[in-house]
Amino acid sequence: MRIQVHDFSGHPFQAELSRALAARGHDVDHVYSTQYGSGKGTLERTAADSDRLTFSPLTADQPFQKYSAMGRIRFERSYAAVWQKHNQATAPDCIVACNVPLFTLVDFRRAAARRKQPWLLWHQDLFSNAIAEELSRRLPGTAAAAGGTLVRRMEAGVVRAATQVVAIGEEFRQAYRLWGLTTDHVTVIPNWAPLDEITPRPRDNAWAAQHLPARPELRLLYAGTLGRKHNPLLLAGLLRSALAAGLPVRLIVASEGDGIEILREDLAREPDLPVTLLPFQPAAELPDMLGSADVLVTILEPGASRFSIPSKVLSSLAAGRPVLGLMPEDNPAAEDIKAAAGFVGPPTDYGVAGAVGWLRRLHRDPAAARAAGEKGRSLAESRFGIGPITDRFEAVFRRAVPGLAVPAADPGSDEPPRLRPAHAAPPRGFLRKVS
Repeated sequence: MRIQVHDFSGHPFQAELSRALAARGHDVDHVYSTQYGSGKGTLERTAADSDRLTFSPLTADQPFQKYSAMGRIRFERSYAAVWQKHNQATAPDCIVACNVPLFTLVDFRRAAARRKQPWLLWHQDLFSNAIAEELSRRLPGTAAAAGGTLVRRMEAGVVRAATQVVAIGEEFRQAYRLWGLTTDHVTVIPNWAPLDEITPRPRDNAWAAQHLPARPELRLLYAGTLGRKHNPLLLAGLLRSALAAGLPVRLIVASEGDGIEILREDLAREPDLPVTLLPFQPAAELPDMLGSADVLVTILEPGASRFSIPSKVLSSLAAGRPVLGLMPEDNPAAEDIKAAAGFVGPPTDYGVAGAVGWLRRLHRDPAAARAAGEKGRSLAESRFGIGPITDRFEAVFRRAVPGLAVPAADPGSDEPPRLRPAHAAPPRGFLRKVS
């Protein structure tokens, strides 16, 4: 099967899925945006990869303007046009759309309908929630409400039009039903972290020697996006509160964009604070960066709760380090942190105070810190096996393109995968119709 995995953000675990699919004999084109700044995976073919795997970076004619409403729409429409040209040139059997912006998706689904292109929406976030919140900050009440209704209809139309949907949590299925959609084309597959790429590393490693002072500090690391769903000043508050409690802490933040600049400006008022601010680090250095920390920190604002599941928590579990989350307790990632003996508190001063108490206990008991890290890694190993995850995605592909031949591995043979018919399925149109 010719599969395009289009992960706009270029994150690590989506690239792992593409590698696994190519290793099973699929021809996989992994597409991503060159203009979106975030922590990236390994987005080029390595010696270990199948020659059936390719990587295709896309660049829109318009600049990416994250916080300009009209500029963002112009970019998304321009990106959609570049993507359509790429799709016409490569002619995949099925397209996976992951983290693709909403206005780009709207243009794409119209083109997919015209070409009868099977496609899978890998739904990572409810875009319309974030856009509606932004509209409420910028527009009067009536206009904001009308705009929020419009973008929800747009996103519901995308979900309805997708041949199949992979949602990352059951909460998405509930939201679809509230939108009046049927959900028989929806499969829930939780996110994961690539276990072979993100492994527990020694605290004192080459990355730490290059970027951090050789002092007996309690290292708190935040690595990832600092966007509208995050309050960067929480990190500054956590640092100051821990120092005031007598803890020898250092805050390390690896990020880019407006969030880290807000943090930098705040921390500059006290130039002697133990802080290391860095840009996003190369994918090859991610394991050592995570391993250099004593505690890995995640923050999330209340408005982003149930539909924004921070994948950095999953990477933290895989890294085998204790995790501290300042986030709503109803977020699914909060359950993972608590299951790994980490700390979860609200993203408030109260939560920061509780986090400092937890850090004090962890600092006094290194054995407990090691046990928490080991528990997190064990949890990751029990859930993040790429084999079973790839099985589930292949089952979705069979439903999206019934009757198309798919690779069948021949155990114990060095021969390339043979082709066999997909599991029998009743014939139906490529696009779903929901009454």
